[in-house]
Formats: sequence, structure tokens, C-alpha cells
Amino acid sequence: MGGSAIARIAREEWRYWSRSKTGIAAGVVVMLLLLTSLVTTFVQVESEREARLQLQTTAEETFRNQPARHPHRMVHYGHYVFRVPAPLAIADPGVDPFTGTVMFLEGHRQNSATFAPQYTRAQAGPYALLSPALAYQLLVPLLLIVVGFASLSREREARTDQLVFTMAVSPSTFWLGKSLALAVLALAALLPLALVAIQAWLNGEDGLIATAFWFGYAVYLLCWVFLITAASAWSKRATTALFTLLACWVAISIVLPRAASSTADTFAPLNSKVQNDLEVTRVLRDAGDSHNANDPAFAKLRDQLFAQYDVDSIDALPVNFRGVVAGKGEEELTHILNRFADRRVSQELAQAKLAGAFSVASPYLALKSFSISTASTGLNQHHQFLQDAEAARYSFVQGLNQVHANDLSYEDDINRNKNAEASQRARVDAHHWRVLDDFDWQPASNAARLSNSAPYLAILLLWTLVAAWLGRLGALRSWKVGE
Repeated sequence: MGGSAIARIAREEWRYWSRSKTGIAAGVVVMLLLLTSLVTTFVQVESEREARLQLQTTAEETFRNQPARHPHRMVHYGHYVFRVPAPLAIADPGVDPFTGTVMFLEGHRQNSATFAPQYTRAQAGPYALLSPALAYQLLVPLLLIVVGFASLSREREARTDQLVFTMAVSPSTFWLGKSLALAVLALAALLPLALVAIQAWLNGEDGLIATAFWFGYAVYLLCWVFLITAASAWSKRATTALFTLLACWVAISIVLPRAASSTADTFAPLNSKVQNDLEVTRVLRDAGDSHNANDPAFAKLRDQLFAQYDVDSIDALPVNFRGVVAGKGEEELTHILNRFADRRVSQELAQAKLAGAFSVASPYLALKSFSISTASTGLNQHHQFLQDAEAARYSFVQGLNQVHANDLSYEDDINRNKNAEASQRARVDAHHWRVLDDFDWQPASNAARLSNSAPYLAILLLWTLVAAWLGRLGALRSWKVGE
């Protein structure tokens, strides 16, 4: 009896909505925006993926196909690495549109990631930043509010709820029927996202991750379903329920995210780029110039090599001292640069952690953090790209420095500028450029993604349970008031 009554109430609610021009218009507008965001984001991300994969292959081939050169010339010739979008970026690009996706790797410095693909209006018009994730986070809850805000309050205004209660239908059953009707609408809105998750799976995403991603959004919309029916159950008038829900949406989706961002900026500030660059320059002054083998900073290294090989002059060393100095200088410089880079990462993570604490008060923020963590498009993944790129830079630069030390004589090296013939002798064979490894950046592991997203999913589930409890309590209160 209970189940059939719930289904019957849900069907009646759907019949009522089918006669509502406002609800139908709102549904059409939101679904058009949702489909537009799905198509534009899919096209943009897929084109970016193909372009970056091709450019990565081209960059590696170009580096390895260079002719015979002086090894240190290749250190400065450098190399490019590209961050390929994760499969679920077609649903939630996360920080990808705002952070650099290309890095130029070269000796003696760590460059910033560049060419953030923040899609311009020329590419996607006014929907440039409207990703499917943002549409589900902001617009679909608005649709549910417009459709369902009066689900219980209008019955209360018309006193028809009391008539229903006299027909052996409990308040809980009545509330569940209204909630089921709205939940079915939410489920219908999730169908395009399910297709996106399937496409991500076909693009190489793990099925468990794609399912978890969809499930998180389902929980979020179910939370809104219960919030809407709870507000409707507690409100004496439909207009009161509407204003309450709109205020709730503004607070959850606009005010709290802005407060989180401002709080993070205030209490966990980042050093400016100018300030950071000045500090790095000041520290590097004492590290020595690895282009100058006679720099006093490398006197200790020279003495160690003399003792190791039992010689008393640089010319007598079995290795090219200039190449050894280049390698040692790069090692010390990288250690210094990594220290500043790690400090920057720590500051950014501190900001993100502080802002993330607001997720407890905002299911929107909880879903946003869950989404980018599951899709592997969050700040952690950007940091991982920077670290992987730096590891690739250090590997190929030190490989070239080793070629410089072992495969080019010191005499040919210091005399390379005398004439054309001396310049040719100071070049090494092109097969040495194979020190460059393929760069294949991968999203975080499934375990890491599920672990990082689990706390936010727990927050969403808690919000959903509390909203359901409030809704049922409001329905019982309505029945008692009407007695």
C-alpha cells in the first residue's frame, strides 16, 4: 500500500507539472544550456587532447633529430612537455582552463607552465566557461527549485493535504511521493552526465571512477531534492518556500564560495611572483656560475677530483671538468629551485585546504571538490604535472651534462671557438640526444582519487540525510498543525 501510494502521488505531481508552463519553460532553458555546455566542453577538451598528444610527439622527435652539437647547446635548446587532459575533463575541466598546460624545459631554470586554455569567446561564445560540471552544480538545482518549491506548500495552502491524510495516506508517504517525483526529474537530468561518463570510460577512464563521478552528482541532486521538499513542507505559503530556497541557493552556491576564497586569500596568502623571484636570485648568487669552471664556488669540487684521480691539473683529469661543473651546478641550482617550488606548492595547498573547510557548510563546495578530485583535474594534479615536468627536465639536462663530461674532451671543449674545425670537434654525435625520455603524464591513481574525494562525498551524504530528516519532520508537523 505504502509503495503504490508513493508512486501514485509522484505520478499526480508529474501530471501537475506537465500543465505548468513555467516549469516546462525552465526545464527547456536549463536542458538547452546543459546540452550546450556538454557539446562545447567535449569539443574543446577533445581537440586539446589530440593537439597536445601530437605536439608532445613532435617535440620529442624534434629534440632527438637534432644534428651533432655541443652538449651544452642542447641543454639550452630545451624541450617542451604537455599536460594531456584527463578523460573526465570533458565533464569537469577543473583548474585546467586556468593553469598552464605547456612547459618549456631547459637548463639552469624552472619555467612556469604556460598557455592556459581559458577558452575565449571566439571559441565558445558566452558558454566558454560553462562546463557540464558547473551546469549541474548551479543550474540544475535552480531547475529543481522552480519546479518543486510548491510541491507540499501549495497542498497546505489549499488544505488538500488534510484530505489526502484522511485517505489513510501518512504524512511521510505524502512527502516521499513528492520527493520521488522531484528525484525522478533529477535522475532524468543526470542522463546526459551518464553519457559523458560512458564516453570518458571509452576514452580510457576506469569504470569505477566514472561511476563514482556520476554517483557523486546523483547524491548532490538528491540532497537538493530533499532540501526543496523540506522547505516546501515547512513553509505555510509557496512564495515563502520559493524565497527561502532561492536564498539558500545563493548562500550555498555564491556567498559561501566567495567567503571561502576571501578567507583563504586573507589567512593563507601567497608570495607574489616578484617577491619569489627576488628571493631566488639572492640565494642563487652564492651557488656559483656553472658556465665558469674557474668560479671559486667549484674550487672544492676541483680539489676532490684531483684527489680522486690522483692528478694535479684539470688537463690531466680523465673527465671534462667543464661538464662535471655543469652537472654539479645544475644539481645545486635544482635543489634551491625545488625548495622554493615546494614552498609555493605548500602555500597553495594551505589555501585550498582552508577554502575546502567551507565544504561542510556548502554542498556546492563539497561537490566541486569531489568532482575535481575524482576527475583528476584539481590543484593536486596540476602540482603533480609540475613535479613530473621538473623530473623530466632534470633527467635530460643531467644526461646531457654527463655526455659533456664523458664524451667531449676538455681540450676540444676549451678550444671550440678557435676556428670552424675546432668547433666541429667540440660537437658530439646526435645519438646522445636519446637521453631524452618520453613524457607521458597520467592522472592520479584510482586509489588516490577515491581517497581524496571520499571526505567530500561523506559531506554530501550527510547533507542529504539531514535534508531528508528535515523534510519528513516538516511533513509530520504539517499534519499535526492541520489536526
